[in-house]
Amino acid sequence: MATAVKSDLWTRVGSAIILFAIAGAALWFGGLAFGLLLLVGGALVIVEWLALVRAMGQGGGAKAALTILGPLFIVGAVAGLWFIREKLGMTAALWVFGMVWATDIGAYFAGRAFGGARLAPTISPSKTWSGLIGGMVAALIASASIGDRAGIVGVPLSIGLFVGLLAQMGDLGQSWMKRRAGVKDSGKLIPGHGGIFDRVDGLLPVALLLGALAMAGALTVRAAG
Repeated sequence: MATAVKSDLWTRVGSAIILFAIAGAALWFGGLAFGLLLLVGGALVIVEWLALVRAMGQGGGAKAALTILGPLFIVGAVAGLWFIREKLGMTAALWVFGMVWATDIGAYFAGRAFGGARLAPTISPSKTWSGLIGGMVAALIASASIGDRAGIVGVPLSIGLFVGLLAQMGDLGQSWMKRRAGVKDSGKLIPGHGGIFDRVDGLLPVALLLGALAMAGALTVRAAG
């Protein structure tokens, strides 16, 4: 049993390194590379989203709404990420990703360290209120540090607190879909991690919100010099 757990850990670590390298390179080069990553990733997430909806059994109007609104939600998030990277720059895009990554890390370690009351036991039994707070604090720190370097203006860097909350709500939303569908993961594309949707569930609502703010001109960056 210990050998199997250790093997699964190394599989997860290896997959994470490869994913980080691919995403990091595309983010660095921007343009076509980043656009292709978003196009392919977005298409795969839509496929996984629709597969989850089909597996959810009886649902009537809810399933119909998820079938229609889901792809629109994903396309909006993809467009938001592309706009931020291409119009506001790489560091601004890193600010978005960094807040979501920090949320995941902060929630995991705070939940492990402090435990306590469950956040939504019927949806995701492993999530705790301490993890929620830890994720929000970590996102705030990431927002303040990366956002200052990116020259983010138009929104307060304290928005990191809300981003941390929003990212975890996205995670919970996907957990609800998987529980309704009776599956553990949204797919099997990434060894040890499940599907693409499993990796970006918290990023999607954040990208949609911040992308919309950027497109509306409410989120900008300071001019150089």
